[in-house]
Amino acid sequence: MRTTARLVPGLTRAAFAARGFHRAAVITDWQAIVGDALAGRCVPERLSADGVLTIRASGSVALALQHLEPQMLERIAGYFGFRAVTRLRFRQAPLPQPKATERPRESPPSPSNLAAVLADIEDDALRKALLRLGAEVAAKD
Repeated sequence: MRTTARLVPGLTRAAFAARGFHRAAVITDWQAIVGDALAGRCVPERLSADGVLTIRASGSVALALQHLEPQMLERIAGYFGFRAVTRLRFRQAPLPQPKATERPRESPPSPSNLAAVLADIEDDALRKALLRLGAEVAAKD
C-alpha cells in the first residue's frame, strides 16, 4: 500500500495549477514562509505565470502589508532558494473564518471536591458563598 502523503501531490497538482500554484508549497507552507504573525492576517490566492502572487487580506491589513512587500518577497525567495515570486498584489477581502470547534463542557467539581478546590481562598464569606453556589449547580445537574 502506498501512503496517502505520496498520493496527494499527484491528486492536487491539477487543482493547484489551475489557480496558478505550480508549486503548491506557497499555499501549504505559507505559515513557515512568512511567519505566524503574517500568516494569520493574509492568505495566498493565486500565483501568475509571471511571478505575481495575489494575497487576500482585510482592508487595513492589506495596506500595512504593502509596506512589508520587500521583506515578504525576501522571505519567499529565501524559502525557495530563488525568486519564485517577483511581485505581490493585494486583494482586500475578508479572510475565511476558521470553523469553531465545540469544546466539551467541563463538569463542575463534585460537592465533596469543591471544598478542597476552594481551600486556598482566604476570605471566609467568599469561600462559603462559592460552596453554596457549587452545591446549587451540582443539584441542578
